[in-house]
Amino acid sequence: MNFTFLTPVSDVVLAHNELLSTQALGKKLRIHSSQHGIPDLDNVKIAIIGVLENRNDVNYIGEEFQLNEIRKAFYELFPGSWTTSIADLGDIHKGESVEDTYFALKTAISELIRKDIIPVIIGGTQDLTYANYRAYDDIIPMVNIVNVDSKFDLGDSSKPIKNTSFVGKIILDQPYNLFNYATIGYQTYFNSQEEIDLMDRLYFEAYRLGQVSNDITLAEPVLRDANLVSIDLGSVKSSELSLNQKHSPNGLDGKEICAISRYAGISNKVSSFGVYEYKPSKDDEITSMLVAQILWYFIEGVNFRVKDDDFSNENNFQKFITLVDSQELIFYKSNKTGRWWIEIPFLNDVNNKLKRHTLLPCMHQDYVEACNNVVPDRWFKAFQKNCV
Repeated sequence: MNFTFLTPVSDVVLAHNELLSTQALGKKLRIHSSQHGIPDLDNVKIAIIGVLENRNDVNYIGEEFQLNEIRKAFYELFPGSWTTSIADLGDIHKGESVEDTYFALKTAISELIRKDIIPVIIGGTQDLTYANYRAYDDIIPMVNIVNVDSKFDLGDSSKPIKNTSFVGKIILDQPYNLFNYATIGYQTYFNSQEEIDLMDRLYFEAYRLGQVSNDITLAEPVLRDANLVSIDLGSVKSSELSLNQKHSPNGLDGKEICAISRYAGISNKVSSFGVYEYKPSKDDEITSMLVAQILWYFIEGVNFRVKDDDFSNENNFQKFITLVDSQELIFYKSNKTGRWWIEIPFLNDVNNKLKRHTLLPCMHQDYVEACNNVVPDRWFKAFQKNCV
């Protein structure tokens, strides 16, 4: 595999790892070290990659950063009753240009996904999500992205890409592979009304911080439908983070961001996961530990994946049909997990993106509302997108 641009995990972290309990996570990982090189990836299910790129930060002033503290905190944790093998492949350093870093990351991610390994990216700035998205160009025709963020990051796509404007590039750059973009935990006052209107017009999904904090399970069907999940640490409220990281007094708390991370792991569809906008500082233990726990919960979720979306065998599910405004809505409920889906009908006369009946993850609540003659919002948006 072509991983020449990955540098080993630092000796400081490896020395720290030697002192840990034999039961600690750091002792169970396959680690890229200068002594042993890139580990064997046979049977590895999850691979961690650090990316030391932050030049597209709108506030970039030349500062360097490293991920040693996150690794130390992560290695110290104890694994759950996991069966998956995990590798830490080290770091991608800044290339000559940011585009070089993007290329290295895109190459690494696409190689891992082809080997059925889930890349977990720990990054500098969130514009790296663009490189992550491009890794899917030759792998799947349409990509669903979920961004856990206080902002939409749409920005002006005619200007150079930045960590606050990468989504505009994803939408408008060819090849056009984006099917759905959903933001979890956005805060209205950080987003212009034009951006909020644009999200509506494009039938993208946006879940406000209040909605998600009120009922965290809202995030589960959205993440079940995602291929790529990108977390901006700016979505977390400042009291949970170190001094350098403080962004907003309001935001997701530690428990909520870990629950979202676990939902992403449980999703059978999520094939890459990233945590971005990490800024180390001297009092950094709290942020690095939170990132370590976000990674832990994602891996925990992956270990508890259940193949419950096979609807070819009638014993696996129950089917429910309801009428809403003379529109027949068909729901499926898995007998294994109790999770729900709704069918999006295929429109014969439209050159649409979905070439068959597609099942969209939903909640039991959507079925209850459909029985009361209310069209589920997710279904409506997916149906409209299908007609475009």
